[in-house]
Amino acid sequence: MTTETLPEVRSDRTPAQRAAGVPESAVVAARCGAIILSRHGEPALSRKILLTAQGYRDWWARYEEGGLLEGQVPPECLVKTAAEVGTIYSSTRQRARETAAAVSGGREVTADVLFIEAPLPPPSLPNWFKLSPRWWGVVARFWWWFFNHHEGQETKAQAQDRAARAADVLEAKACQGESVLVLAHGFFNGMVGVELAKRGWRCVRDRGFKYWSARHFEKV
Repeated sequence: MTTETLPEVRSDRTPAQRAAGVPESAVVAARCGAIILSRHGEPALSRKILLTAQGYRDWWARYEEGGLLEGQVPPECLVKTAAEVGTIYSSTRQRARETAAAVSGGREVTADVLFIEAPLPPPSLPNWFKLSPRWWGVVARFWWWFFNHHEGQETKAQAQDRAARAADVLEAKACQGESVLVLAHGFFNGMVGVELAKRGWRCVRDRGFKYWSARHFEKV
């Protein structure tokens, strides 16, 4: 008759914590930093215009390449957050990189395509149908989300997979014990937030999805 020895299970709890019945998950949560998802500042390209569907496609292409409206001052609380975190990420889009430059105080910022915005291709509606870029964004997002309208660009499923990979990166960094700031885009930040919530991260401070706004997540 042979016997097998079970492998020792690694634990981050101290003997006192184990004796007190402190769960392993609580110890992991305690050593994780926060994850802060922030939207970029206001872009320079005006939204005060009415466009056809094709006009919006052209507008969005320019929007993706453009930077921020001049003369903006980032909120003091966001600048303070950037000074306190261990790592700062940004999207590779110009508006996100300029936002990062405005709040980082000269610190190193890692720009990563992983954090770019999900695409917004509008449905092909007649040319007499015109909307402002703001409302075209709503229509395009609806068609992309519910009808898988992507025109050969990233699909909803692909964006969800990318959001999961982004959450992997942020969670791994935060659970080394340092907080992480991401300066990126409203909708994709929201998708990453949903993925973090699935993994036991709770939004403890929510300033919405407006320009320069941020949402703070902590491990439960």
